[in-house]
Amino acid sequence: MPAAPDFPPAPDRVAPKRALISLSDKTGLEDAARALHGLGVELVSTGGTRAAIAGFGLPVKDVADLTGFPEMMDGRVKTLHPVVHGGLLGVRDAADHAEAMATHGIGPIDIVWVDLYPFESTVASGAGFDAVVENIDIGGPAMIRSGSKNHGYVAVCVDSASVAELLEALKADGATTLALRKRLAARAFARTAAYDAAVSGWFAGQVGDAAPARKSVAGSLAQTLRYGENPHQTGAFYRTGEARPGVAHAEQVQGKALGYNNIADADAAYELVAEFEAPACVIVKHANPCGVAVGADLATAYARALECDAVSAFGGVIAVNRTLSGADAKLITDIFTEVVIAPGADDEARAIFAGKKNLRLLLTDGLPDPLAAGEVFRSVAGGFLVQSRDRSRITPADLKIVTRRQPTPREIEDMLFAFTVAKHVKSNAIVYAKDGQTAGVGAGQMNRRDSARIAAIRAREAGEAKGLAHSLAQGSACASEAFFPFADGLLEAVAAGATAVIQPGGSIRDDEVIAAADEAGVAMAFTGVRVFRH
Repeated sequence: MPAAPDFPPAPDRVAPKRALISLSDKTGLEDAARALHGLGVELVSTGGTRAAIAGFGLPVKDVADLTGFPEMMDGRVKTLHPVVHGGLLGVRDAADHAEAMATHGIGPIDIVWVDLYPFESTVASGAGFDAVVENIDIGGPAMIRSGSKNHGYVAVCVDSASVAELLEALKADGATTLALRKRLAARAFARTAAYDAAVSGWFAGQVGDAAPARKSVAGSLAQTLRYGENPHQTGAFYRTGEARPGVAHAEQVQGKALGYNNIADADAAYELVAEFEAPACVIVKHANPCGVAVGADLATAYARALECDAVSAFGGVIAVNRTLSGADAKLITDIFTEVVIAPGADDEARAIFAGKKNLRLLLTDGLPDPLAAGEVFRSVAGGFLVQSRDRSRITPADLKIVTRRQPTPREIEDMLFAFTVAKHVKSNAIVYAKDGQTAGVGAGQMNRRDSARIAAIRAREAGEAKGLAHSLAQGSACASEAFFPFADGLLEAVAAGATAVIQPGGSIRDDEVIAAADEAGVAMAFTGVRVFRH
């Protein structure tokens, strides 16, 4: 490890005299270049950026004029030179550094503005391997890191916000402060770290390494939150490079700023509603669905989802998988709702929602693909867990009927619907469903029997709210996201009114559970797939 040299303290103010600019995205270049030139800063650049600045009628020096070497190897080598990095890394007030710079004709570079090759967008465009590799920037990150290390003297800009902050300081005082240069350096190192994370993640995927020895995760700040799960916790929301439709890329049309819990619940609701092809509505409260239904249209689906648990739905998050109409909005605004997330909303719906100032309306212009590959992360003390997204989808062909009684076609539809919902309910999970509507949801209990009992209570109360003489679970299908370890959970489902049961199977007591189902006269299917959610 290099010993810390005895450098003089960095100056608080540095009046920049030279800026090196190299950009892939030249948005805002003309105004910034003119501003720097007007402040007396010499402009140095490369390739297309130099040509663009010259095209603005501004004087600009080619990096090759500094290094004495032309750009070569298809642009792979242009700034990787001691004159460039010496100009960035040289400590101006250190005698030996100043002597080396003078001896080798190295002039100081006070500003670096680099935005890096568009690696992430090249990957997102579906470009081939060779094209992606050519968009791995080498010289850019090297300059950013050199300038940032020497932030005592160099201001580094990696985005338009950095440039704006720099120009504001220069126009006000003609100099950068040490505090500003430190802030810019921190932002710059974060950018190169995120860039390297994107490259390493892509390369791991190319070689089929699902669990690389080192894994980096990066995100860009989307929103600073008022607090985290609770007011005494800080919170922030970051976007990754994944272009998956959902809360991260949604347009917030109206309402208060989203909170930590709003974002988590909206994500849970939207991922579930995307599982259905028919018009569907999901109502989520505290990360669990309390009502899910499909219908001929969204209004019908919403009304049926609300029937399942209108008490819990108050203050919940609503997700739908179709464009919202005015009629839909009128129904939804009848009760207090925190967030509505949908692919779109027509003008009438927007106008109606606008009457509820506190309601957050999120429009995504698309639905997430439940079958698309992806990764899910979860932090633990000292590390994080990574797993592939649960892309399971059970079809009638996947079912193994293990009871004497065969399920009817309607029961099979109900079983598949219930199992799809159970996939998105915190374990232990039990879901009763009938005719494309949840009847009762039991979530997050320490044993499966209690989840079945809670779901039965919800179904009984839902039946009472509709004025029925029986539970909403009467004649329903029961889904369990994992096997029944004992017959008691199954018997609770039968007592609740379920006539068909779907579960993964795989318990050492499967025979006992099957025998209990046969004795009760219910049909039961095994999926062979467990869908835990913790």
